[in-house]
Parts: sequence; C-alpha cells; structure tokens
Amino acid sequence: MGRRSFLTRASIGGAAAAAGGVLAAPALAQEAPQINWRLASSFPKSLDTIYGGGEELAQRLSEATDGRFQIQVFSAGEIVPGLDAINAATDGTVECAHSVGYYNWGKDPAFACGADLPFTFSARSKAAFNYHGGGIENYNTFLEQYNLVSYPGGNTGTQMGGWYRKEINSLTDLQGLKMRISGLAGRVVEKMGVVPQQIAGGDIYPSLERGTIDAAEWVGPYDDSKLGFQKVAPYYYYPGFWEGGPTVSFFVNKGQWDSLPETYKSLFRTAAQATDQNMLAKYDYLNPTALKELVGSGAQLRSFSEEILVAAYAAANEVYAEVSAENESFKTQYEAMLQFRDDWYLYQQTAEYTFDTFMMIQQRNGGLVQGG
Repeated sequence: MGRRSFLTRASIGGAAAAAGGVLAAPALAQEAPQINWRLASSFPKSLDTIYGGGEELAQRLSEATDGRFQIQVFSAGEIVPGLDAINAATDGTVECAHSVGYYNWGKDPAFACGADLPFTFSARSKAAFNYHGGGIENYNTFLEQYNLVSYPGGNTGTQMGGWYRKEINSLTDLQGLKMRISGLAGRVVEKMGVVPQQIAGGDIYPSLERGTIDAAEWVGPYDDSKLGFQKVAPYYYYPGFWEGGPTVSFFVNKGQWDSLPETYKSLFRTAAQATDQNMLAKYDYLNPTALKELVGSGAQLRSFSEEILVAAYAAANEVYAEVSAENESFKTQYEAMLQFRDDWYLYQQTAEYTFDTFMMIQQRNGGLVQGG
C-alpha cells in the first residue's frame, strides 16, 4: 500500500469514528468495578520504609485502575493493635493487612514460614524461593484454613542483632540476659540462656533505660536510628541470625480475594511484587548512611562471636525438630525451604560471594578510591 493511499484511508477511518461518537473505552475501564478496601498495618507511620509498603501498594493499584481500586491504609493501633493485623484480615474486620507472618507464631508456628526462620534465607534467596521455588504457593496452601491469601510485600534484608547494655563476648554473657525478642527467635535464644521478653516498640527505649531489659532487637540501622537506642544500650551487634531475609507480606481475606475480578488479582500480585523489591532496595540504600551516623553518635559496632553463632545454629535446629514433630504444616514448608537452601549456599560460594569478598578486601586496603 502506498503512503498516500494509507494516509487517505486512515483519515477516512478517523472521520468515521468521530462521526459515529466516542471511541470505545478500554476493556479494563468497562469492566472494572469500584473497590474500596481497608488495610491494617502492623507498623507505625514513623517507620516510613516498612509502613510505606502498604501505602505503595495502594498507590500502585489506584494508578493502574484510574482510581477504581482504592485501599485506605491504617497504621498500627488505628483499627487494631499492630500484632493483631493478620487476625483482623482473617475475621473480616479489614479486607487486608500488611504484616509479618511470625507475629502470629503463637497462633500457629507455621505462620512464621512465610516470614523468616533463623539460618534459612537471605532476602535474595528468599525471593528466589518465593517466586520460583513454590514458597508463595506453599504458604497459601497453609493459609487457607485461616481464610487468608498472602503475597510478599517487602523485605528488610538481613537485620542487625540488636542493642545491648553490655558486651556479649561468649555464651556465658547470654545467661539470664533479658532481651526484647519474641516468637520463634525467642524460643531459639531461650535455649542459649536468654530470657525473651515481648515488649511493644514504643516501650523498648524506656525499658532499656531503666534496666528492665538488658538488650533489644529491632530492625536495622535506618529504623533503629529513629529510636536512639545507642544512648542507653550502646553495643550494636550483628548479624540478626534469626532474620536473614524477613518477608513482610500482604494478607488478604480470602472471601474478598475470591470476589475480585481476575484483572484486579493480577494487578494486586504485580503491585505487591514491585513493593516487595522496592522496600529492600530502599533499605539497602538508606542503611549504609544510617549505620555510619549511628557509629558517629556513639554506637559500638560488634559482631557475634563464632561460638555464639554456632550455638544459635544448633539451638535453631533443635527448635525446628521439635516444632516439625508437632506441626505438619510447619514441617512441610520448612523441608521445602531446605531443599533450595542447600543449593543456594553452594552456588553462592562462586561468583557472588567471590566478587563481594574481593571488593570488601579492596575497601579494607583503601583500594576503593573514587575515580580510580
């Protein structure tokens, strides 16, 4: 077809469309219903990165649907206490929640599998397992009995090991230590002599200041820097072996999920995955600067000794054996994780680990010169 002929036909077609009325709206606009949900977050607004995951999901869904899929986000305590957010989605108090599965450890230990288990995954390997190793499907099979559907919605990366009023050099130093830590991690460190304490985030600082507790774990440098722990518990330990790659998840009431059009379900999954990746990227960007600032303001950075890590690993395996013997849902998910975990750390010893290690050595030797 010649160019002149094509343009002539295109003009005729355009004129006919204009004469016939308004062009048909896209299929999404024609079929998309107006959805208005409420989301209960487990986090306060002050933790802008982790709380912000709920707001990001809401924004992405609104933008993708021209405002037809709206989610109103409520921070911890506005509708229900933060630790009750998942239960609020189960019973239909809200349509969805943004939380961490291990907050429901006491209700059912298998909830923790969708979040994190000590000495299993890093954030990167957890994402690989979730999206390609059946992690999401396994978790949702378990969650059916609780009237929930869940998709990952954030990750903090490997967390820090917490703040301590005294140095922790050996297992002896852990004996009788009162530490703010709960759930599965609390059960692990309890085997090492620690006395776990469940304390709300807002009460941690005064508890450390008064000596009611001796230590507390929170998240990582960026979030921790907002709370001023270094003033009352200056020793900042790493790594938080109980949270190598903790997944923050969106939990949706199953009845509400099933009622969504397939297009909305697809958009939700896509927006959740984008939020999942973006939260980790934001923490990775903010934590390096925050850690330098914490050290500059008095934090004493320390690593857990090999003795402590080895003992913690043994304690974690004891807990897994105990819980697996009692809870089939936990056992099924945990064993699926192990199959991929072993391959991951074998592979990780090659390219990635070698490259990172080389670059760290260059930095320690003063070789990372700008422009060099």
